Amino acid sequence: MALSLGWKAPRNGCGLLLQAMRSSGLLLFPCGRCPWRGAGSFLDPEIKAFLEENTEITSSGSLTPEIQLRLLTPRCKFWWERADLWPHSDPYWAIYWPGGQALSRYLLDNPDVVRGKSVLDLGSGCGATAIAAKMSGASRILANDIDPIAGMAITLNCELNRLNPFPILIQNILNLEQDKWDLVVLGDMFYDENLADSLHQWLKKCFWTYRTRVLIGDPGRPQFSGHSIQHHLHKVVEYSLLEPTRQENSGLTTSTVWDFQP
Repeated sequence: MALSLGWKAPRNGCGLLLQAMRSSGLLLFPCGRCPWRGAGSFLDPEIKAFLEENTEITSSGSLTPEIQLRLLTPRCKFWWERADLWPHSDPYWAIYWPGGQALSRYLLDNPDVVRGKSVLDLGSGCGATAIAAKMSGASRILANDIDPIAGMAITLNCELNRLNPFPILIQNILNLEQDKWDLVVLGDMFYDENLADSLHQWLKKCFWTYRTRVLIGDPGRPQFSGHSIQHHLHKVVEYSLLEPTRQENSGLTTSTVWDFQP
């Protein structure tokens, strides 16, 4: 599926994500106190069973072998099926995108960046970067995505890594009143020009209102490298991607963490 189907295209263009951003939202685990052993009780049993049956638990092929994730891999049925046979919204959460890999690796290698701090993972997807922040000692975490299935996948991935599930906001956070965060992280979000413009403005407001630090992960997509946000970025670290990630991402070879300093 991931080799040929159209749901991957929005990471390089427009698509279902922008349409979904107009949907209503909900907050999963708002108190963030759910015990690890009880995480599965918050999932719809049928969807939980579907995700467990149609994803593979893996920690290989990425920059963060410490983190286990449920992903779509070539050993999964839907990797090879037609896109229209997938019964839910496009599973962007089921790929560990290279920008998120770079952010997660950076947080694991540099725990002082998040230790004791509040962290917002914007466009969390599979939740790997939020999980890395939790592993590195962040005191408060919010994972944000617009897809309820992503929220469920994040919960399963917390369970895999024996972490208490953190709050997950299923809503377009760009339309909400901003909260104060010590750090905002976002990976692979600059794949559409309109979304990139909206993110740029939102991040600037976040920075100037709360002096929030912003870290962006991106493998060099043209919508990011050609955007005006480049004038406000400081390169933190660049990683070489492993071969499986290169194959899944049209031959992209590196992924970089950027510090946004408007």
